Formats: sequence, C-alpha cells, structure tokens
Amino acid sequence: MRPVFDAKDLARYPFLQEAQAKIAGSQLENLETFLEGEVGRRIIERATDRLESAISLPPQALNDHFREFHARIPNALESLYAYGMARVIASCTGDRTVIERLIGYEAWRSAFYLSSEADEEKRTEVARQLGLEVSGEAVPVVRYVEMVAGLREPLWRLVNREVKGGFVRVHASELDVLLRERIRVVIRGRGLPGVPPEVCALLAPAVGHVSGVLQSQMLRDLGPIDESRYPPCMAALVAALAGGANLTHMGRFALTAFLHTIGLSTTQIVEVYQRSPDFDIEKTLYQVEHISGSSGTEYTPPSCATMETNGLCVNRAALCERVGSPLGYYRKKKGGPQQAGTAGRDPPSGSSG
Repeated sequence: MRPVFDAKDLARYPFLQEAQAKIAGSQLENLETFLEGEVGRRIIERATDRLESAISLPPQALNDHFREFHARIPNALESLYAYGMARVIASCTGDRTVIERLIGYEAWRSAFYLSSEADEEKRTEVARQLGLEVSGEAVPVVRYVEMVAGLREPLWRLVNREVKGGFVRVHASELDVLLRERIRVVIRGRGLPGVPPEVCALLAPAVGHVSGVLQSQMLRDLGPIDESRYPPCMAALVAALAGGANLTHMGRFALTAFLHTIGLSTTQIVEVYQRSPDFDIEKTLYQVEHISGSSGTEYTPPSCATMETNGLCVNRAALCERVGSPLGYYRKKKGGPQQAGTAGRDPPSGSSG
C-alpha cells in the first residue's frame, strides 16, 4: 500500500505525481485576477525569493539555507505553488542559466529533505517515483551514468568505479549525492511549462528582477575583467581579430556571448571587432545587442563540446579537461565559485559581427 503524502510532503518533493496533480488542479479560470490578488502576489514573491536563492547561493551554503527555511515552515501549499510559479518565471526569462540554477536548487532542496526523511515508506515511494533502483549499495550502470553526467570529480567516472553484473558499486555515503543528481535529471527531463506571452507580461516585474539578480551575481562571481584568464579558444578568437582575420558565424557568436557574460559593455565588444576586415559598425552593433539580450533572450557562451564540434576548441590547456565551457575555464582561473549547468543557448541564426 502506497503511503499518503500530506501538503508538507508535497512541498518538500514537488516532483512527485501527487504534487504535480495538485499544481495542475490549482489552475484558476481568471489567472490575471489570481496574480493580482493577495495570495497570488504572495506566491509570486515566494517564487522570486526561491529564484534569488537559486541564483545567489553557492552549493556549500544550501543545507544551512534549507535548515533555516525548514525552521520557519511557511504555508505548505503556498510553498508548493511557489515551486510551480518559479518554473513559470524561469521559463519567461528564456535564460538557460536561470533555468539550470533553479533545477539544481530544487534538486538540492528535495535531497536535503529526503536525507532526513523519518518515514521509510515515504522515502521508498519517493525513490520509486524517481526510478532510483538501488540494490544494497549498487546502482544499475545505465542509471548511474545518467546520474553522474553533471559531476566533474574523477571519482564518479565509470572507469574509476567497481562494476559487476551490470551494477555499479557505491558507498552509502555517496547515495545522497546520487539521489540529488537523480532528482536533477527528473526535474530537467520534465522541462518547463510553455508560458503564453500574455502571462509573461503579467509577470514582467518578477521576470525583470530575476534577470537583474542573475546579471549582478555573474559579475560578482567573475570579478574584474582579466584578459590573461581567457580560455585558449577565446584568446585565439581575439588574436585572430587583432590579426585582421574574419571569424566564422559560430566564432563570432561564441566570442560575443563570452565577452558579454564576463561583463564587457556593448561598446567594448564592438571595439574588439573593429580590426575585422568586414567590420560594419551598424551591423556589428545590432548583432552584439541581439546576442546580449535586446531581443528578449540573453545568450550564454557555448559549451566546450559545441566549440569542439565547430572547430573552435584550440590550444587546449590542462584546465580544459576539468571544465565544461569557456566560461567555466574563466571562472576557475579567476578562482570564482562554480555553478552547475551553465551550458549556453544555441546561437541565433544569421548572427555574425
């Protein structure tokens, strides 16, 4: 017999089938009236706070954050609805970094509660709904590979694990990490809701606030701009421009997105392109502004895999093996905090400088 989850359980594990049904059943006929009402405004505020925490808090601070949050338990149903609203706001930003940080935050949050879940039946049911089949201290190979895809430490690589009979041996102390990563996979796999433009318009103040928080946090993470810390691929693109070479479409997109993300202004980025043989200031200005977010979508640098696919991964350094993107390289060199899941959006078609 399956355990009965109360409102507090659903708020802790919002990916459960029962929680999803509760969120779906909360749809009101007049969304505008709801959002402008007292409860709606409170849920938007809590959702915005959730996104701020997801963007601003480093992983090492999350458990203390959840412990403090747990001590002043808010209305459980409103907390559950705030989860759904945070996903809606994240979808409206169109920013992959916001989305990935929210996914990571929610995975960490649910894993925190599950690690201290006293009801064994509930814990087992949550694991079942996650599809996390654990036999003793072993995990099926396919499931294991899926879960550790976002973990960079060598100890998680399959070649460094004991594999027997289609199962990967894991230590009890590692199960919480694997559980968190499985929750991340499940939440990401469900995607975000498609939000009509008119709803995003109603949420514009919250969406704008969250985008501003992200920009400020990224600038704090990266610190003052330091060209000596550029990854080899970006340094090569800058050098190519300085030498009077034309860049490919993807090269221009990657460089522009990278320079914008680390804090260069539109004018500073345009100046980088001035030595390009086909430099056109009006065209370059338009394209830089488009990639930087004037189109409503702010693009982030491509991942290392995308750079390699497009022939832009050059002069590889040892650090390149330990990061997943040019931005990750720059952060490591600067000694800044690492955030999981910041692979960039695909470039807009036809963008060049």
